[in-house]
Formats: sequence, structure tokens, C-alpha cells
Amino acid sequence: MAVSSSKIQVMIVDDSAVIRGLFTQVLESDNGVKVVASVGDGEQAIKALQRTEVDVVLLDIEMPNMDGLTALPQLIKAKPGLTVIMASSLTERNAEISLRALRMGATDYVTKPSSREALRQADDFKRDLVAKVLTLGGKSGKSESAAAPINGAAFATAQKSKEIVLREPGKIKPNILAIGSSTGGPQALAECVKPITDSIKLPIVITQHMPPTFTAILANHLHQTSGWPAAEAKDGDVIQGGHIYVAPGGKHMLIRSGGLKKTISLSDSPPENFCKPAVDPMLRSLVEAFGPAVLVLILTGMGADGCAGSKDVVEAGGTVIAQDEATSVVWGMPGAVASSGLCSAVLPLNEIGAKISKLAA
Repeated sequence: MAVSSSKIQVMIVDDSAVIRGLFTQVLESDNGVKVVASVGDGEQAIKALQRTEVDVVLLDIEMPNMDGLTALPQLIKAKPGLTVIMASSLTERNAEISLRALRMGATDYVTKPSSREALRQADDFKRDLVAKVLTLGGKSGKSESAAAPINGAAFATAQKSKEIVLREPGKIKPNILAIGSSTGGPQALAECVKPITDSIKLPIVITQHMPPTFTAILANHLHQTSGWPAAEAKDGDVIQGGHIYVAPGGKHMLIRSGGLKKTISLSDSPPENFCKPAVDPMLRSLVEAFGPAVLVLILTGMGADGCAGSKDVVEAGGTVIAQDEATSVVWGMPGAVASSGLCSAVLPLNEIGAKISKLAA
């Protein structure tokens, strides 16, 4: 029977037949997804791509014959614009490889639960996997699955018809820059952080939706890109200008005011917007610590995390800018703040550094 063109067509590449079967079961639980190929290594994936129409490849990293990192550029060359989601277990080595894969053209990544039994029980992972496939496959909004609430793409799509109304920036010079990002965020941060750090000396706090281990490696990459000290935030860190603080995976990063010092406080409170770390609690805490002297940048990402917090920032007299739709991998988070009338600018990545420099001057 022919596959409906309305469905996202997925190829699963993993050397474990059991894992491929479990992934297939998870993905096809959504009526918007169809697994059209299931193969055991990168070499088989390249051959399958030549004979099968595929929208999304779910690509394991460690496989015999040809691993995921070797196969990735060949898959993209065979079908330019192909969406590739890397799948790996949560280890430091695999986190480093996953972030390298993003720089090589992968669209996103998922971290596999540590065992087959854990995968069967991992509801958050299943929801996240389906949401990413639906959103990044480019046909989101056709599904009626439980993944839809965290998808964010349907929300963003619904907002596209609304005219973006910009507001005047805050009148107070910012004392801190806060960045929120999710899907596509590591690539966007790599591109925009260098122009930003070349032109300002404010402290930068970043919440990127990422699991533990990944955030430490992201911070190291930002240090190499910017030349600034950059690290996973630690409880009690004193905020300093010219430093980058990245929220650690699995913890919310909050900023507290104590006399003349502003310090980091890590919270183990429940996820917000299905995320931990989440952008909204960071922004709420910044309003309490800095009042109107807050500048916010919302980059590419699924969902609407950061929208409620940005509203608090604007109401306190701060300023919010967002990445534009054309340069976003997913215009969920930036689309939410832009469509809510919270932004003073909505810009492509290559213009953000100059704008932040102007606002910080």
C-alpha cells in the first residue's frame, strides 16, 4: 500500500534491531509518522536513501561498518536539505560527537535512555522524539497526538499570519544579557555569540534546552568561539561582566541579588514548559535581581518557553529581541515572543550582534 504523502517518512538507522523496533513503535504511535526504512548501519542507510523517499533520518552514532558521523555528510550530499536527528546514549564522548554532528549539518539530536527497558518506560523521551520528528519533518500540525502540546510548531504556524508589532526598547541601559534557545540553538549560539562578545562586556546567561553532559561541552565550545570565560553555572557563582554562564542540564538557573553581588542559584524545581532547564524561570529571576536592566535574546527552538518570562521582562522595563523566522531552525520560541508584541527587534542571526551592541551602549 502506498505511503500517504501527508505523513512524515522516517528512516531509522541503528545497529540494534530491538532499538529500531522500539523506535518504530514510538514513532508510529503518532498518525502523522510512517517509518519507511529500518537499517543497521550507515552504509545501508545511504543505499536505502537512494530507493526510498525519506523526510527524516534518525541516525545512531556508534555502529559497525559505517558509523553515524561518517554517514552523515554522505546522507546530506545524497539528499540536500535532509533532516537528520542524531541519536546517542548520554556519555561525554557521544555528547561531543552529537554537537560536532550539528556543525556538520545534522538538524538536532536525541539522547537515548540507558537501556531497552528504560526506553520502553521513558515517556518524556517518547514525547520529545515524536515532537521533534513532526516539527523538523516540516509537516507538523497534521498530527493529533499527545506530542502536540510540546511541539510548538503548530503554535508558531498559527502566529505567522499575525502582523509583528515591535515596541520601543527599554530606557534603562542593560546590565545583563540573557539568551534562551532550544532546537537549532547550539548552531545559532555558535554563530551569534562571537559578534556579541566582540562588542559588549555584559555578563551573559544562557539557558539552552539540553541534557546533562551536553551543557558542559556547549559551554566549552562557547569559550573557544568567543574567547570569554564560559562554563556550566555552579551554585553560588558570582555574576561577572565578560563571562558566560550556561544553565546545567537538569537544573533551572536562577539569578539572585545579594547586596552589590548577583549570584547563580541552581534549582531542582519541576520542569516548566516540559523543560529543565527552562528559560522562563531564569527570566523571572532576572527581573527580581536586575529590574529593568535586562536584555533578552530568544533564539530558535520548539515550543514557547521564554514567552511568559519575556513578558515579565518587558513589563519591568527591559528589552527583548528575537531571531527571525528565516534563519531559525524552528520558529516556535522566537515566534511566540515576536507574535505576542514583546520584541523591540526581530532579526536574522547575522544582524543580532550589532543590535545588541547598540542596545547595550
